[in-house]
Amino acid sequence: MAHEAHAATHARTLPANLGAPSFVDGWKARALMLGAIFSVIAALLAFADGSIEHVLRAWVLGLMMTFGFAVGGLTLLMVQYVSGGKWGLLLRRPLEAMSRTLPLVFAYWLVVAFEMKKLYLWAQVGDVAAALKSGLINEAQAHAIEFKRPMLNPGAFVWVSLLCFAIWAFYAWRLNTLGLKRDSDSEANTPYWIKKMENISGPGIVVYSLTMTAAVIYWVMSMDPTWYSSVYGLLFLVGQGYSVLALSIIIAIGLSKAEPFKTLLRQTEQHDLGKFTFAFVMLNIYLAFGQFLIIWSGNLPEEIPWYLDRIRGHWGIIITLDFMFHWLIPFSLLLSRDIKRNKKRLVHVCQWMLFAKAFDLFWLIEPNYKDAARNLHFSWGILEYAAVPAAMIAFWVAFFCTRLQARPLVQTNDPHLAEILEPEHAHA
Repeated sequence: MAHEAHAATHARTLPANLGAPSFVDGWKARALMLGAIFSVIAALLAFADGSIEHVLRAWVLGLMMTFGFAVGGLTLLMVQYVSGGKWGLLLRRPLEAMSRTLPLVFAYWLVVAFEMKKLYLWAQVGDVAAALKSGLINEAQAHAIEFKRPMLNPGAFVWVSLLCFAIWAFYAWRLNTLGLKRDSDSEANTPYWIKKMENISGPGIVVYSLTMTAAVIYWVMSMDPTWYSSVYGLLFLVGQGYSVLALSIIIAIGLSKAEPFKTLLRQTEQHDLGKFTFAFVMLNIYLAFGQFLIIWSGNLPEEIPWYLDRIRGHWGIIITLDFMFHWLIPFSLLLSRDIKRNKKRLVHVCQWMLFAKAFDLFWLIEPNYKDAARNLHFSWGILEYAAVPAAMIAFWVAFFCTRLQARPLVQTNDPHLAEILEPEHAHA
């Protein structure tokens, strides 16, 4: 005990090798194997269902999950540069690696772009009057599609999405490039780099909020052309923070099984990350319930049907489970100080949060379609919502591992490095 107390008074030191541990190769191999297995399962389910309709719907869910990891990771990186804090030293390299998976997310989006007529009602309708007469759309849908035609058309869908990807790619390239340059510079220039990253990231957060809102309006919200929501983009923005933080904690704790994160990840910083995640859990439910309460109390016939599609016909079971999965369970567990300071338990909570986010996207996406609105029913196709996103996320994880291995995991000229290497207090 005396020897341990004496050792605790000395600051720890980083190892000479700051690269990703060798077991990251194992993560990559397992992810590729799972991706292949779930791809086969998805193909078998499509054959049993006799259609690819649900494959494409589930593909959008997988796109939104991986999009949230890649571009949400970029945004959280910018938030860190603006706010500072020790947690940035832990998550900066994983967040940079997430942002460099954008090419794979773009490849996922191409499938949606090529198959938009199978996913979006407005893309199927050329002549609104003829579609209304044939029964393809109702009067409310006809009015909405006609009114929104300058925005909801295939050309605008493609060009707006390409513009958004170009902007995100620019910020990802810029921040990753400057991150490497900062690594090679002397510690004396650290204030210069802090200010430079702040100046880029501050406007970048605003630009991302606008472009991300445009993207989710086209990719998800427009599945129901009659739906209006002024906070839709903000809901996804907070949801990305919710899922990216959960994934980042899983990665950081996983990396802490070996150096350099074994030295770097103290219980204090782990606890702080748990509290940060708890804040996003609270904000997430506040926005979601706030939107529901305002629309329901307003009792407007233009807005209420969107919720009725997701409550009636046994969908009430799903929204109840969504509330429990997405908020009640993470909120209750993250209240505990002991859970936030226990690696294994905190990882389990974060894994649950990622599942809950995918479950919430299922509730958002599936009722947009006529066969599912107010009609929750089992089919082989509905199981695609598990198989297809699982395969897409697994392949994304494999690509992320490759990006993570490309750079050292620690930025040695970070001003918080000396502080984070100090021994923790005995009561911690």
